[in-house]
Amino acid sequence: MALETLGGGMDGVLREYGVFGEYGLVSLPKSLDFKQGSTLPCAALTAWNALYGLQSKAIIPGQWVLTEGTGGVSTFGIQFAKAAGCNVIATTSSDSKAAQLKQLGADHIINYKTDTNWGESAKKLTPGGEGVDIVIEVGGTKSMEQALKGIKCEGVISLIGFVGGTEGGPTIMSPLLNLCTIRGVMVGSRTMFEDMNKAIEANGIKPVVDEAEFDWKDLKKAYEHMVSYCTVRLFA
Repeated sequence: MALETLGGGMDGVLREYGVFGEYGLVSLPKSLDFKQGSTLPCAALTAWNALYGLQSKAIIPGQWVLTEGTGGVSTFGIQFAKAAGCNVIATTSSDSKAAQLKQLGADHIINYKTDTNWGESAKKLTPGGEGVDIVIEVGGTKSMEQALKGIKCEGVISLIGFVGGTEGGPTIMSPLLNLCTIRGVMVGSRTMFEDMNKAIEANGIKPVVDEAEFDWKDLKKAYEHMVSYCTVRLFA
């Protein structure tokens, strides 16, 4: 799938105009402008897939979701989980970001810098210490170790990124030893996209977009700004 996706394995979306097959497009939610809508195909859809993609384990009200960090996928994950009536535990590395995550709706915040055993800490926050139902895993092998400590029996870890690295970490036996499901997630399908857009409109969800704007020709500057900017923001 990755090799056939424009903007992923294939170039083709850094341009002003384009002609695409109608099967490859979805309508923009009426509640969003184009700047907000530009955040949906990657970050938002990936978060939606992480929570709803495995239909037999899709989130339901009252469940517990663990997100990592303050990137776009995790930010949308909090918003979607709260809209579904779930409890959210979010990790971050600073108090300033913690306040922003609280504003987004996170119920509990764990600073992973001061609490290196945050997986077990998250588990203790859940009823009976059973663990969380879904982890949106973006950190890589090091954070995966903690995700496995926080997941409940028969829970799901949606593996999305590896910003913390890929060396070492859990083995292929980890899902068996922890009785959980680990699934790879890479954006999502058109059907997921359409379902997500309905939820965005119905719940009045607004992407958290950075105030800075760049012309499409200034892509390098935009990436440099994104790398240097340390807060809860998406970039369009």
